[in-house]
Amino acid sequence: MKLAAGINFDASGIAQSINAMQLEMDIMGIFSENVVGFDKVGYQKKEAVISSFAEFLGPDALSHCVDEQVGRLLMTQRPLDIALSEKGYFQVLNKDGTLELTRDGRFKLNKDGELLTQQDQKVLSITGLPIVFNKLPEKLDDIKIGLDGKIGVFDSEKRGLIPQGTLGVVNSDRSLLSANFIRQGYLEHSNVQLEREYIEMSNYTRNFEANRQMFKMQNENLSNVIQTLGRV
Repeated sequence: MKLAAGINFDASGIAQSINAMQLEMDIMGIFSENVVGFDKVGYQKKEAVISSFAEFLGPDALSHCVDEQVGRLLMTQRPLDIALSEKGYFQVLNKDGTLELTRDGRFKLNKDGELLTQQDQKVLSITGLPIVFNKLPEKLDDIKIGLDGKIGVFDSEKRGLIPQGTLGVVNSDRSLLSANFIRQGYLEHSNVQLEREYIEMSNYTRNFEANRQMFKMQNENLSNVIQTLGRV
């Protein structure tokens, strides 16, 4: 940046400090989101991905990916609590007709026999259609779900299970999985490790403070140069 004839000031240092601070704030935002999601059922942590030339690109250099590692499985013994003990997702149908993937297996049954999520999304079967019970159970404990996702309702008169469909489990690209890892009476909590999140966040906090101090120093130097030129 040219301030006067024969005097030039390089402002790229200030720009780089600002870009670095913005980038580090966005990265810390990802860590904060993971910390908030620690107690959410089925939450999968986000990993920050930083591209090359981040000092010039700033926040545009940041993207994220999802860590698909399985979280902690906790026993609830509730018949409609379902967990996946390996990688994969349940498919659910939103009210607007869009599909969504989730590992949150807190399901419920309405009076029409529809298997729903806690947000009233319809749970889809292996055929891609909503699961609807053709026989409502006398009690929820009569619902039996196998490792392969096959759902049955115990009939006390016939003393056997009446099939109700099979849970559909897919990859992140929505391709169907041959599941044999469905756990009835369990829920999967997040795969976030709080200690790691706080440690890594503290590193970026220190970097942010270092860039903030650098910005202040460069800004003061620029102000001094401008004031000196004004007195000449």
